[in-house]
Amino acid sequence: MQQHRRILSLWFPRLAAERVLRLERGALSGPLAVVATDNNTQTLASLSIEAEIEGLRPGQPLRDARAFCPNLVTRPASRLAEAAFLTRLRRWAGKFTPYIAEEPPAALLLDITGCAHLFGGELALTETVQSDCATLGLSVQSGIADTAGAAWALARFSGQSGHSARSGDAIDQEAPATRSRAAKRHWTRGGAAPRLLLTTTAPTIAPPGKTRQAIAALPITALRLPPAAATNLTRLGIRRIDELTCLPRAALARRFGRDVVRRLDQALGVEPEPITPARPDSNFATRLSLPEPIGLESDIMAAIDRLLPPLCAKLKSSGKGARRIRLDLFRADHTSQSIEAGLARPSRSAEQMRPLIALKLTDVDPGFGIDVIRLEATVTEPLHPMQHAGHAQALTAANQKRDDGTAMDDLITRVGGRIGLEAITRLHPANSHIPEKTATIMAAAWADPALDWSRPENPRPLVLFPSEIVSVEGDSRPPVSFRWRRRNFRTLAAIGPERIAPEWWLDDPNWRSGLRDYWRLDTKSGDRLWLYYAHGGVISGGWFCQGVFA
Repeated sequence: MQQHRRILSLWFPRLAAERVLRLERGALSGPLAVVATDNNTQTLASLSIEAEIEGLRPGQPLRDARAFCPNLVTRPASRLAEAAFLTRLRRWAGKFTPYIAEEPPAALLLDITGCAHLFGGELALTETVQSDCATLGLSVQSGIADTAGAAWALARFSGQSGHSARSGDAIDQEAPATRSRAAKRHWTRGGAAPRLLLTTTAPTIAPPGKTRQAIAALPITALRLPPAAATNLTRLGIRRIDELTCLPRAALARRFGRDVVRRLDQALGVEPEPITPARPDSNFATRLSLPEPIGLESDIMAAIDRLLPPLCAKLKSSGKGARRIRLDLFRADHTSQSIEAGLARPSRSAEQMRPLIALKLTDVDPGFGIDVIRLEATVTEPLHPMQHAGHAQALTAANQKRDDGTAMDDLITRVGGRIGLEAITRLHPANSHIPEKTATIMAAAWADPALDWSRPENPRPLVLFPSEIVSVEGDSRPPVSFRWRRRNFRTLAAIGPERIAPEWWLDDPNWRSGLRDYWRLDTKSGDRLWLYYAHGGVISGGWFCQGVFA
């Protein structure tokens, strides 16, 4: 007998606001709203349950919300922090199934096929989810069905009738502010209290094979339709999913687009919708808790010697090498300090990492003592195992004395440990005939050395600097005598000219003086200079010096 596929959708409707409440536990009171900026307008992105009781709604402008809720507490939205929080929730949900996909900004999809019986059934599993979320202080709505689309719809729209989607001319529609004030006023006078928004609703479970019946009465917006298509269908009086399924498919796709038919087929299971589980996080870290705080450098190095071998073993088992490592030192007074070290090439050798860490330990302040030490490889790269050569290849390599570059990389690593890897640079050839653009400066730790340099026909000076004005006597080319940097020079020999034209497709301010004729001049004082005559363009020309030969 074929087993039905079962999907659990978890929706956290107040994820952003409740994340803030968890961070500032006890420091906030009253209604809370997380505010996002959209088209230079501040709107409410997420609300706490107290704020929703006040009648506020997501998407409402902040100025309108403050008009009738002056005690509203606001915090700015942080998409990165909210995404990281959702990722932590995904790791928590890994206790139920390994197949979990994130649905930003505030939902998870779990494939629980064959897993529910481990928790006493689907109902018991959802009760465990709700209990855990209540402990975490999170609101959650869940739905289980045979398809991801149906589970998504049940989690968000279960208990709502499709006819609740009213058109704009419905006579009983009121402004949200009016409804909220009326409810609050009615409650104050002793009438029936308005319906409170529960932090967690009862799960909706569609029996296996009953997906169509479970979502038939839901509004069409539960199909994840494009907003324009949902609006057009509502205007035609089609508000429920069962009303949509009765329409001819060809006419439906022709008038409202293929997405409407595709979303309907995905919800009903006609078109497959696979769940791509998120890749497990690779965490290359080791941790050591000490029974007594330590503070001596020798004791810290002894702890590092215990942490490095298991860290290198983790890297080796994953085929990775560390490019940057971080040492976190947690003090007994609940403060911490971190030091980082970079490597010029990926490595998983403890002998290479240890001296880099020891070099930075002089900056460590142990305070009242260190009781926890954590070592992590924060940046890793694939590191393939070395292929052992045979006798013939080894003899050839020994005869040729080929250098694989590891010695230079180790040198860059050691020097970079003191001055920083970014401070060590190397030049790479660039595709330009402009003298100052013939090479590009790159960080040596992250750039391989250039193997092929295309040399210009004429030699270039060893020292190149921005153009400096030269005072010339007379109109001879090259000049017989000139003055530069408060010194007088007389030409002994000259080689040139070499004409270089500016890049006409670029507007370089340094080349607005037009064509240049470069000369290599040997002076009687022994100086060998690189002068050029600019013919003039947007700005006037003249003689300039741009380099000095060795």
